[in-house]
Amino acid sequence: MTDPGAVARTVVDMAAEGRFADAEELFAPRLRAAASAETLRVGWETEIAKAGPVTAVGEPVREPAKAGLVRVSVPVTCRHGGLTVVMSVDGDGFLHGLRLAPPSGVTWEPPAYADPDRFTEHEVTVGSGPLAVPGTVTLPKGRGPWPAVVLLSSGPHDRDVTTGPGKPFKDLAWGLGSRGVAVARFDKLTHVHPGAGSEPGFTMADEYLPHAIAAVRLLQREPAVDPARVYVLGHSGGGKAATRVAAAEASVAGVVSLAGDTAPLSRAAVRVARYLAELDPGPATTAALETVSRQAALVESPGLSPSAPAADLLFGWPASYWLDLREFDPVATAAALGKPMLILQGGRDYQVTVADDLAGWRAGLAHRPDVTIRVHDADDHLFFRGEGPSKPGYTSPQHVDPAVVDDIAGWLAPPRRGIARFFPRRRPAAG
Repeated sequence: MTDPGAVARTVVDMAAEGRFADAEELFAPRLRAAASAETLRVGWETEIAKAGPVTAVGEPVREPAKAGLVRVSVPVTCRHGGLTVVMSVDGDGFLHGLRLAPPSGVTWEPPAYADPDRFTEHEVTVGSGPLAVPGTVTLPKGRGPWPAVVLLSSGPHDRDVTTGPGKPFKDLAWGLGSRGVAVARFDKLTHVHPGAGSEPGFTMADEYLPHAIAAVRLLQREPAVDPARVYVLGHSGGGKAATRVAAAEASVAGVVSLAGDTAPLSRAAVRVARYLAELDPGPATTAALETVSRQAALVESPGLSPSAPAADLLFGWPASYWLDLREFDPVATAAALGKPMLILQGGRDYQVTVADDLAGWRAGLAHRPDVTIRVHDADDHLFFRGEGPSKPGYTSPQHVDPAVVDDIAGWLAPPRRGIARFFPRRRPAAG
């Protein structure tokens, strides 16, 4: 069996020496379908441009194996800072995941709108059997009964949707918990069991429904939660899937969609690749656009077969996933639910956009009095505030826009007549 730590260190050394094509030879088919040597080069050179030349490479740090993969973090020290290269390595020495993260010393700090004195948290197991996943329930202090919400992420994220030093789902859980809303969040199936998403026959229903429904029922059993007011909140692909969860579980009280996409995902992938190519012209982004366009054409082909190799398709997802997704219409599903919805969108989001995706929600649901749609003009895809065109990569600590947390809390738990809404004490600004 190949030593995962040695493989990870080798990849970092290759990147530092500019041998990106050699590093790509160690990509497993699923990773190669989503990334390339040029992708790695652009990401690496972008980070090095900010942090300065590499001065030292630290010892690899291994985590326990999960689903046959070992996660290895390699710290890299640079002249003006550093980064951590995080990889998932199999027993044969091939990479199934690779990302460039901030140095381990950059940690998440609670947002000013969160008051830990107002809530408690406890660990839970969501689902049962070999595919069960760990999670966290955030409960407001007091007798309740509190409204509650299950958070659904997009992609193989942990329960906090850790992105660089940011943790947007932890922001939401602590912000809502401070405002009288119980929250369940959990590590995604495809995060805990990375191989599950590439299995033949896997679909979006498999990715979301079992654990989302289990989390809804788990919250309904909490003594301080009002079982009739348990909602689902999804972000991006999770915002689209939330309507499917609510359709499958009749007890769901309503849906919150944050940057939920409505345009076909294959076309959105091409749109994003084109945006990045225009933002940073060069061989790498041009090659990425060509690859994504070719894979999207295969996904959209009327002749797509369930046996088509996942490595030839977008994101390395199996054909079964794309065939299922082609039949799913989130707007039509939401319209048939007859349940209230809150739809929020970032105005600076280039991945899910006002023009291409929010337009779908507006066209299909704007006539409904129980559907609220709001745009936060300064927010990007993760609802972090900013200025100018959004760019990929999150290296500085940021938090979900407090106005977004207020929107969600106000919609889930409107203040009762004669009772003032609680706003947590704001923490003094650092420095």
